[in-house]
Amino acid sequence: MLVDSHCHLDFDEFRDRIPELLAEMSAAGVDYALCISVTLQDFPRVRGLAEAHPQLFATVGVHPDYPDAGEVAVDELVALADHPRIVAIGETGLDYYRLQGDLNWQRERFRVHIRTARACRKPLVIHTRAAADDTLQIMREEGAAEVGGVMHCFTETLDVALAAVEMGFLISFSGIVTFRNAALVREVAKALPLERILVETDSPYLAPVPYRGKVNRPAYVRHVAEEVARLRGVSFEEVAAATTANFFRVFRPSSSLETR
Repeated sequence: MLVDSHCHLDFDEFRDRIPELLAEMSAAGVDYALCISVTLQDFPRVRGLAEAHPQLFATVGVHPDYPDAGEVAVDELVALADHPRIVAIGETGLDYYRLQGDLNWQRERFRVHIRTARACRKPLVIHTRAAADDTLQIMREEGAAEVGGVMHCFTETLDVALAAVEMGFLISFSGIVTFRNAALVREVAKALPLERILVETDSPYLAPVPYRGKVNRPAYVRHVAEEVARLRGVSFEEVAAATTANFFRVFRPSSSLETR
């Protein structure tokens, strides 16, 4: 069993192709995938995928790369999260790489998401890029450790990973871990305790070797898990079992499974 812990199946690349993607997942031994919300405008599509397909779960949140998405409020997000197929809050966090200037709105939006997660007792899906120090500081200030979650598509240092782990977070590796020029990420994947690791695709982005440069798909998460196993000198089966157990421990989608 494998879980793709982060994908965007509501994006245009996958429109009308969900049955094909689910069949590929099944053939690759990928039993579940978490569909990630990036705007509230598109959230109904994300939720609809999880409602229609028992292999899929969903999150609710607004990505930090959307400055025009408008303000979000804790009460609004809590209401949207009150659904058996919504298992986490996010994707949220900070991104100082793509956007520059006064990014206080990003930091405030991040705080709202953490407060939402604490209010509804659901874990967080956190994105951080070129903003690790501020991300960790806000996580500490807002009590993110109370709910935990995942640092997705991790590309930071081992020190950053360990700081997040201390707050109860998992570290998720994407296709980047298969890239030969990603030495830092590969070292983190080797060093962390296996019980703190997840695997993901971030589909349609970041396809792993041997599909690098192509549209990524949830079935390709198997290649991520295989590379993590190779780096750690353990079997693929061990990584698959551990990352799946980690996902279910943190995201607790038992009520969702009962609706199947």
